Amino acid sequence: MLCLRPDYGHRRFVPEVTVTRSAGIVGERWATRPWLRTPDGAPHPGIQICILSRRVLDQVWRRRTEIVHPGDTFITDMDLSEANLPPGHVLRVGTALLEVSDIFNDACVKWAARYGASSRVWINAPENRPLRLRGILCRVVQDGRIRNGDRVTKSPPLAALRGVDSPPAQG
Repeated sequence: MLCLRPDYGHRRFVPEVTVTRSAGIVGERWATRPWLRTPDGAPHPGIQICILSRRVLDQVWRRRTEIVHPGDTFITDMDLSEANLPPGHVLRVGTALLEVSDIFNDACVKWAARYGASSRVWINAPENRPLRLRGILCRVVQDGRIRNGDRVTKSPPLAALRGVDSPPAQG
């Protein structure tokens, strides 16, 4: 399920997306109206892509005909915990490479309004924070295309791929 958010509250489900380092997801609002900016005012690259676990989506998004989709770029059955995907690790999806961001996705107030305050409390409970139940945020490190059904695979951090000393990838 690939989702574009061209504007606030708007969702478009598409068979594929093009992602670039400069624009994030082509056709998305990240480049023009991000929720986080760098100190110089540019869109923060660490929030270009949002990935949510299917299990969490199924727990919170029960009234699918009445309540809008959370807007994550894509949904996966992958373990998104910090132990499995620490910041800096790379995900290959389609022809794109994405780097896991160190920005924690704590679910905004819109999440609580749509899926209930208790779901936001659950996501942010101290024992659940390392699980990153609200999903992970990523930046695009290699332009490419992502299609529905593409396999998500993980790699070590970019420094390790370049041969720079770095801790080994956890599997």
